[in-house]
Amino acid sequence: MYAITIPEPGGPEALVWAEVPDPVPGEGEVLVEVVASAVNRADILQRQGFYNPPPGASPYPGLECSGRVAALGTGVSGWKVGDEVCALLAGGGYAEKVVVPVGQLLPVPEGVDLRQAAALPEVVCTVWSNVFMIAHLRPGETLLVHGGSSGIGTMAIQLAKAVGARVAVTAGTKEKLEKCAELGADVLINYREQDFVAEVEQATGGAGADVILDNMGAKYLDRNVRTLAVNGRLAIIGMQGGVKSELNIATLLNKRAAISATSLRARPLSEKTAIVAAVREHVWPLIDTGRVRPAVDRELPMNEASAAHQIVEESGHIGKVLLIVPENLT
Repeated sequence: MYAITIPEPGGPEALVWAEVPDPVPGEGEVLVEVVASAVNRADILQRQGFYNPPPGASPYPGLECSGRVAALGTGVSGWKVGDEVCALLAGGGYAEKVVVPVGQLLPVPEGVDLRQAAALPEVVCTVWSNVFMIAHLRPGETLLVHGGSSGIGTMAIQLAKAVGARVAVTAGTKEKLEKCAELGADVLINYREQDFVAEVEQATGGAGADVILDNMGAKYLDRNVRTLAVNGRLAIIGMQGGVKSELNIATLLNKRAAISATSLRARPLSEKTAIVAAVREHVWPLIDTGRVRPAVDRELPMNEASAAHQIVEESGHIGKVLLIVPENLT
């Protein structure tokens, strides 16, 4: 088969479409013929040499995919060859085929195109596990989403609105904020021109955000804590703004607030299986009925992954950028 390889870490040009050995499903695994994958920030970090796959995972980038079941490993039940699926991966989505633990497999939701289903697994699992399973966002509460127009952001807006929460978002352009509003965001903050601490304070009558979903890390840590409501929860899922920062513990104590920080890729199989099961139970019905939809910016052929990475690095997208394997479309 062919896959996107990284012979040496570097810029987008480091991604090479090359012939590699076919993967073989083991016990409890399924072989998927990939129709599409999606670009995530973690893929860019891997390409740069900063985020290696966990032990035993595919060396190729790609944390989610959609496609068709091509073969079943021993001990697999509930699926058959030809089933249309999407999957959460520890790696390997940028390829013509990938092996997936059966617990990380999901059916393609009703009304969702097979290609666009590739935009769902990573973002849905990330949002559901952090905002709902860890931070326990409740109806009537306020969620602040940094990077509201990203793949994660567009999904977080929709899921929060579906459970009856109020949503504030930050983004860097009018166009991106307008897209967030279309998805249901209530409070729109241009981080280039406005102070999100002050804007959230004003929008909530001084109460603050009950939950914050943060992709920036160090750069926003102090301001995020100041933005939290009493008993607020800060969920950190990225470090685009750096890895080291100082924190005023007194502010955290006064607000009786909590901070969690997670990554999805390196979690044990048992945890990923539990998250995927929760997503299938709670989120898939929302997608089946059209209340929540994947947000896709554009599609490119898989062998143009370097161009896709450049688009995402320059934040020239709204929602997800997909990589398509044309040969596997039919």
